[in-house]
Amino acid sequence: MLPLRNFKAGRFCFEQKKICVIVIMEINIIVAADEQNAIGKDNGLLCRLQKDLKNFKELTTGHPVVMGRKTFESLPKGALPNRTNIVMSKSETRFPGCYTCTSAQEVLELTQKHEKIFVIGGGAIYEEFFPIAHKIYLTRIRHTFEDADVFFPEIDVDKWRILSVSDEYQADEKNEYPFFFSVYERI
Repeated sequence: MLPLRNFKAGRFCFEQKKICVIVIMEINIIVAADEQNAIGKDNGLLCRLQKDLKNFKELTTGHPVVMGRKTFESLPKGALPNRTNIVMSKSETRFPGCYTCTSAQEVLELTQKHEKIFVIGGGAIYEEFFPIAHKIYLTRIRHTFEDADVFFPEIDVDKWRILSVSDEYQADEKNEYPFFFSVYERI
């Protein structure tokens, strides 16, 4: 996790390098989690909900998306179209159709001219951006996946407020489990 201090609406500092960065973009996290905050299993999604995938596409198209190596490798067709794809990896491996960054600081420097970015996973990348995120777009899956192995951090209601909650969508032929969308904003 980044050692951050003095973060308030758009400013954070990386203490180990004594660098402060002014962030004028909105840092968003987008995630689908079950009722226990599980988000993945065996380097993949827990399930595929067509309406959630459509919502993901609508929100992220036209904006940079930030992901870890395992998330990139789990994408069925590689880099997501109509988005600047950024893969965070400790090695400087090249990923087709993507920029590679080794730190959150590099990501923010690369995306500084964008209005907003979306952090799309996995677990370690969410944890790294969680302390500096402005919004969380959460799809809550009304199910518990017992064999999940990756989890999203708890959302502390003293630090986040709910901006919106959708109606609950029932399971159907394209969506295996019931779910709803919610948006949180850092207080």
